[in-house]
Amino acid sequence: MAEKPRRQKSRSRDRRIAVIDVGSNSIRLVIYTSLSRAPLMLFNEKVLCGLGRGIAKTGRLNPEGVVQAILNLVRFRTLVDAMGVRHVQVVATAAVREATNGADFVREVERRTGFKVTVLSGEDEGQISALGLLASIPDAEGVLGDLGGGSLELVNLSGTKIGKHLTLPIGPLRLIDTSGGNLAEAREQIDAALRSVSWLPQMEGRSFYAVGGAWRSIARVLMDYEQYPLHIIHHYTVDAEHALSFLGLVARMGKEQLRVLPTVSRRRLETLPWAALILERLLAIGKPSDLVFAASGLREGCVFAKLPKRVQKQDPLLTACSDIAGQRRFQLSDEELFGFIGPVLRVSALNRDGQAAQERLVRAACMLSDIAWSEHPDYRAEQAYWRVLRLPIVGITHAERAFLALAIAARYGAQADEMIDRAASALLNPSQIRLAAQLGAALRLSYTVSGGAPGVLSRSTLELKPDGRLALSVPDDGSVIVADAVSRRLETLARSLNAISVLLPEEAVAVA
Repeated sequence: MAEKPRRQKSRSRDRRIAVIDVGSNSIRLVIYTSLSRAPLMLFNEKVLCGLGRGIAKTGRLNPEGVVQAILNLVRFRTLVDAMGVRHVQVVATAAVREATNGADFVREVERRTGFKVTVLSGEDEGQISALGLLASIPDAEGVLGDLGGGSLELVNLSGTKIGKHLTLPIGPLRLIDTSGGNLAEAREQIDAALRSVSWLPQMEGRSFYAVGGAWRSIARVLMDYEQYPLHIIHHYTVDAEHALSFLGLVARMGKEQLRVLPTVSRRRLETLPWAALILERLLAIGKPSDLVFAASGLREGCVFAKLPKRVQKQDPLLTACSDIAGQRRFQLSDEELFGFIGPVLRVSALNRDGQAAQERLVRAACMLSDIAWSEHPDYRAEQAYWRVLRLPIVGITHAERAFLALAIAARYGAQADEMIDRAASALLNPSQIRLAAQLGAALRLSYTVSGGAPGVLSRSTLELKPDGRLALSVPDDGSVIVADAVSRRLETLARSLNAISVLLPEEAVAVA
């Protein structure tokens, strides 16, 4: 009997990396595809154990929380082993580092699971959280706040550099204990802690970046309250003045009022008002211009910190788009596409400044330009729109998501008014929608001219001339045949640019 071939161990499994965050309120396991600039999340599980509950009074970890945490960390050990994850980093934060029995807890976890647990100092926690934010929002400018159950880390960010940072003992679980459950007393404690931060006035007029599970829950409630059209928390941005009154409302809500909100986890009912109060006082005292919710923090920072400096400098959006577009049906490269269409789309459009930022979005669109090729032809435009709008990527604002989604839908033939749902109409203005349609039409023309084959576009040119003509020039050696489909799609792009389409040289047109 022939021997069965041995199954080769997948290299992709060997590259997986896991981070376990043991916090004051929750423990979480996240498994990523690889140690890379834009890793995809394979698995994400959170358990609210409340390790830090009562620590302000007893000085010790909550006994029930300890039992739950160890039980679930043993489960996490089983999961990472079953998923073939070789690289696991376990970090513990405020509750474990402050509790008198924190060291005993760590020893028991290590004995039961085999994990090596690193207890982070407040300074380390703030720095790593800042790295996580910069990994996903490289141009972050303002102050980062990472709220855990027992503490608040504040970090000043300027020009992609990590500035002053500190830890304040004002997490929701701690405040419940120290204030005796009295919101007025908690407010005084929060204000006193915040006013002790000498550099907090530097937040005024800049962005405040809110990180942490409790604040993400508040973002969900606010999205639902505002009927916001895109339920992606990362980079959800709200005017600070507008957020203040809403936060005050949430802070005054009781459990029964919160319970009827569909977006609030049952286990967040107790801590949510306190998290809202902390955020409300931060905005009132710090006076930032806007509030930006971020989904990346400590765990993402743990991954980012392991990358070489040259990899850290890579653009997270373009890296992610390149990875997502890895399974191509054509050999046409995004560089060749960009070289062909770039000259006619050199207009600044969205909320980023400068030509380089505009080109970044065009490059991303080139990478994603055939993302829906395996869908049914009748639904490619629609599927492309929704998939791009909801891609699990970072380094991009909500408006930029809508812009790319419309552009790729147009690349598959959708008319702008067909694909403009509430997300696009709420996030983009008419000129931005028009530019997305132009980009999509240019991509559609590119695939028609080249057939997806490499080398064709690099020997052709697309130029918007000063006299209002959009000229497509192809080689005159007969290697590129311009048929009716090319003429029609060139005319479509020309109309969107308020130009007149022209084919050059005329003798290259074999079929009218």
